[in-house]
Amino acid sequence: MDMDGASSVVLQALTQATSQDTAVLKPAEEQLRQWETQPGFYSVLLNIFNNHMLDVNVRWLAVLYFKNGIDRYWRRVAPHALSEEEKTSLRAGLITNFNEPVNQIATQIAVLIAKVARLDCPRQWPELIPILLESVKGQDGLRQHRALLTFYHVTKTLASKRLAQDRRLFQDLASGIYSFACSLWSHHTDCFLQQICARDEAAALGSLERSLLSLKGSKQRADRTPSQSQNAPGVTSSIALRLYFVGPNSSCREKLEKIIILYTKALLDFLEYHPCAFIPLIQRSLEFAVSYLFTPAGEGVTFERFTVQCMNLIKLIVKNDAYKPSKNIDDSKPESLEAHKIKTAFFTHPTLTEIGRRLVSHYFLLTEEELAMWEEDPESFAVEETGGDSWKYSLRPCAEVLFLDIFHNYNQTLIPGLLDMVQNLQVYNAVGLAAYELFDNVDFDQWFKNQLLGELQVSHHRYKLIRRRVIWLIGQWISVKFKSELRPLLYEVILSLMQDPDLVHFVFILNSQSPVDDFEFRTEQFLPYLESIFGLLFQLLQQVTECDTKMQVLHVISCVIERVNMQIRPYVGCLVQYLPLLWKQSEEHNMLRCAILTTLIHLVQGLGAECKNLYPFLLPVIQLSTDVSQPPHVYLLEDGLELWLVTLENSPAITPELLRIFQNMSALLELSSENLRTCFQIVNAYLYLSATDFLQNYAESLCRSFCNLLKDITNEGQGQVLKVVEIALKVSPILGAHMFQPLLPAVLRGIVAGERYPVVMSTYLGIIGRILLQNSSFFSSLLTQMASECSQKMEQLLASVIEMWVDRMDNITQPERRKLSSLALLSLLPSDNSVIQDKFCGIINISVEALHDVMTEDPETGTFKDCMLMSQFEEPKLSDDEEPPTEQDKRKKVLALEDPVHSVSLQQFVYEKLKAQQAMMGDQGFGVLMETVDTELVRQLQEFLQGL
Repeated sequence: MDMDGASSVVLQALTQATSQDTAVLKPAEEQLRQWETQPGFYSVLLNIFNNHMLDVNVRWLAVLYFKNGIDRYWRRVAPHALSEEEKTSLRAGLITNFNEPVNQIATQIAVLIAKVARLDCPRQWPELIPILLESVKGQDGLRQHRALLTFYHVTKTLASKRLAQDRRLFQDLASGIYSFACSLWSHHTDCFLQQICARDEAAALGSLERSLLSLKGSKQRADRTPSQSQNAPGVTSSIALRLYFVGPNSSCREKLEKIIILYTKALLDFLEYHPCAFIPLIQRSLEFAVSYLFTPAGEGVTFERFTVQCMNLIKLIVKNDAYKPSKNIDDSKPESLEAHKIKTAFFTHPTLTEIGRRLVSHYFLLTEEELAMWEEDPESFAVEETGGDSWKYSLRPCAEVLFLDIFHNYNQTLIPGLLDMVQNLQVYNAVGLAAYELFDNVDFDQWFKNQLLGELQVSHHRYKLIRRRVIWLIGQWISVKFKSELRPLLYEVILSLMQDPDLVHFVFILNSQSPVDDFEFRTEQFLPYLESIFGLLFQLLQQVTECDTKMQVLHVISCVIERVNMQIRPYVGCLVQYLPLLWKQSEEHNMLRCAILTTLIHLVQGLGAECKNLYPFLLPVIQLSTDVSQPPHVYLLEDGLELWLVTLENSPAITPELLRIFQNMSALLELSSENLRTCFQIVNAYLYLSATDFLQNYAESLCRSFCNLLKDITNEGQGQVLKVVEIALKVSPILGAHMFQPLLPAVLRGIVAGERYPVVMSTYLGIIGRILLQNSSFFSSLLTQMASECSQKMEQLLASVIEMWVDRMDNITQPERRKLSSLALLSLLPSDNSVIQDKFCGIINISVEALHDVMTEDPETGTFKDCMLMSQFEEPKLSDDEEPPTEQDKRKKVLALEDPVHSVSLQQFVYEKLKAQQAMMGDQGFGVLMETVDTELVRQLQEFLQGL
């Protein structure tokens, strides 16, 4: 691009690009876009935005185009990259002018210089930092400010680089300029103090702005250079005292508050990232924070954000693990002992007592603004009260967390003072926060009966503060110390309070924290109140508007359903009708939909087989939540899979719609995520529900997915895959073997090779045991196939399988599988096959081991019986604490009645097989065969078979 003629052309295009007329704007933008890759274009832009005589909007646009060009074309490897010659010229031009009069443009220029510095400093641009420092030292106020602004953005950008080499370069740079930056901050702060005392507010504001930029720059370097932490600017309390010098409405006050927040943020960053380097600052930081928060020194000068930062500073010092010695002092690091010594010396009994007293009596109190918010919008107030991260930013929640941490670490000092305040001031908030520490010191049951219960029954409007705090207090204590005999009294009170519009939003929080969600809950105590409480909860769910509130109400409803299980059925009609509407309304609120999914999980479990009535709503919800091609699955997948599983477990029969959802599974198995176990459980549930329909529709795709999974999966995951195959063979021996045939050769190879992972080997043997016992012709064809592939004789392969089976019997720990192995190997008898007769001793050995596992002796008759035999299915009688069986539990029981493991007596089976072998071989031949068995095994076998 010809520089002489280009300037006017580019200037004209930029001017047109600032037009409001699209007919003028669009062609200009297109022209500028085409020039982006032209050599010399950015040199023209530099000249334009450095010309202070031009229109501000045009100059602003020139800066933006220049900045965008850095992102796209400055790197050497970028397409249409700028030449090294032009970049050298541009770098020189960027740092010759620190007198930009327009603040917004100055900031953008500082940012683009920082972008170039990130790529080129210090190697290709070593002069940048020296020129900035020289400009900062100058006397010209505007030039000094612009240089400081650039200095801040450059150091901020360089400090953000993460490569080890870049970090070392920055530390070398920082070590040379850190002290200068700190002195610069101190100088400008002193100038500000002198100017504010002289009532020169305009000059003071300029000094304060430069002080702020200096502090920001020094913070960037201090964050990354912990060795410099002892020089942190303004560690002494004089920084806060400067608020005395300005009035509450002064234009300086806002910037001064920013400096104070930045200072405390710097200390917090030091402490979080470099706790050991911070140890020399512990004493002064604690003195500073405690004096302004808990003594008269802070009156009139502190403000909320500063107070919150100081509380966080104290909290992080108190609970920092680096400052705690090991239980064995000799194992402690010297730094930990030093820090612990400083903390112990500072937190004396008077100091701790005063901190505790001020937290409780001053910082725990509701402000006028909070009380007004409660009056205007109780729901929003309740949500804000229970916000997850509110302790980091809001004063009262932050004070509560600080109290809890200090009380936990110094409870022996604080308990007497707190108990004294309980007697005199009724400090419910503090007693609730410290519930666990006060377990042995407060008789909460008596307190509830004699006082708290009465306070909950006072209905005067002005007493709602006390009632609300009592509700919360009970919620804190009920899982710590609360007699079950008092529960009915509490339920009565809850019913009353849930009809109070001022308190209902806090009462449901009590519900979620305690009466239905702790170890002492008794269903029979709650049932008389179930209908009323559930109805009021549903009413509240409809009334509230905040997503967070709806989520918490749904959590309580889920807890109630989970606790009372099927006894919820008469009362859920309205909820069942409302949830589809709520699901539709929450389309843009995935976390609320997660709460709905959780409620549906408990609802399905409570409804049991009746959940089939929910299918029109339930199945599309599962379909959406588990479809990985839908964006919401990122939030909904885990709960959606759980809902899918419990729906299958409680479904009375398969339906085409329920079967169709399985189309989502192939993509889920490809993810190989932490949800894989649940996916396998879902597959198993389909097998139990309707093996034939399921396998005919999906076995082929499922087998492909399993083959891919087995190529790259842990041993535990491999066991889970094989477990699915084993269940398929169990529920449908013929179809299961046929459908999963591609997987079976690998199973047989694993047995012959002696798979070393016991769980996998046990499952291998379970699979082959099922096939051998219940589908012997398929077993023979599988052996023939494998022998052909391995160029072996079938008898030789069979011998290897039996030999490894006998050798690895100890890998099988489940009694059912051990009995299955015995039945399977015994099913080879009677046989005149020389291989089987050669392995006869091993077969008898496994059989005797299995007999020891499953046979129990009747003490009265002295006879043995197989303890794994199951009688005809009967509905068991349940105790109050037991959950009723799901439909899947019933299906498993019916299946077990048909399973040889539970329907065939091992004792009888051994006897019959040996008799048949004897009949085939004759007494003499059978006697010779029995002589191959150890005499002790023969004796044990005879003992088990006596009486048959």
